[in-house]
Amino acid sequence: MALKAGSGHIASAFSCVEILVSLYQGGVLRVKPGNALYKKRDRFVLSKGHAAIALYAVLADLGFFPSSRLDKFIQEGGHLGVHPELKTPGIDVLSGSLGHGLSVGSGLALGAKLDKEEYVTVVLLGDGECQEGMIWEAALFSARHNLNNLSVIIDHNKLSATDFLKEGLSAQALSKKWEAFGWESIIVEGHSFEKLLPVLGCVHNRYSSKPLAIIAVTTKGKGVSFMENKPIWHYRIPSGNELKIALKELLLVEKNTNY
Repeated sequence: MALKAGSGHIASAFSCVEILVSLYQGGVLRVKPGNALYKKRDRFVLSKGHAAIALYAVLADLGFFPSSRLDKFIQEGGHLGVHPELKTPGIDVLSGSLGHGLSVGSGLALGAKLDKEEYVTVVLLGDGECQEGMIWEAALFSARHNLNNLSVIIDHNKLSATDFLKEGLSAQALSKKWEAFGWESIIVEGHSFEKLLPVLGCVHNRYSSKPLAIIAVTTKGKGVSFMENKPIWHYRIPSGNELKIALKELLLVEKNTNY
């Protein structure tokens, strides 16, 4: 998708692929591909909207729209933008302006409480995004209203757009901060289906009155050696020999992964 379009945040997408696959294809989120606006569906907010190419691939694979439309990513006549937009089936929230997703998710969760609806809301944040003040305003709001139907997943790949995050945003520090803001928190390996699925299953039928923060420890650019943990690959497309190496390594990852 990114190669054809000449654009896309590949490394950011690779750090959250297993999270998205677990949510949608692991049976965590209750959705109906044939009825994207199903009233009782769980709501998902991709707050780090620049990773939309990974979400599009999952939605197409599930049948929210034909896979052929992936070829129209940010192309004329298509509906797949760099960031998620409401015209795409399966997308509930227009996102990508970092820092806003949790506020929207908090509103969705509060609305469900007031309307006595059983759906849950899950928000995927970037760890660099957690430097935005609005995140913590929404975190306080959610704890104040006991939104235990709201869960946040932090894609903790330890990189923002241009540099590494400081030590103050380690997984342990993030966990303690969310707890200080009145949330429960769990740290999990973000590239392991075996470890992710039991944790993500906690978003339903929670006994605690607190919202839940899941810090998923990931690697930016996971699966492509020269992209992993390299800030320069936040918004860059491989070419030439880079492309040959990337495709070879990704095919090996697919071959050796037990789904």
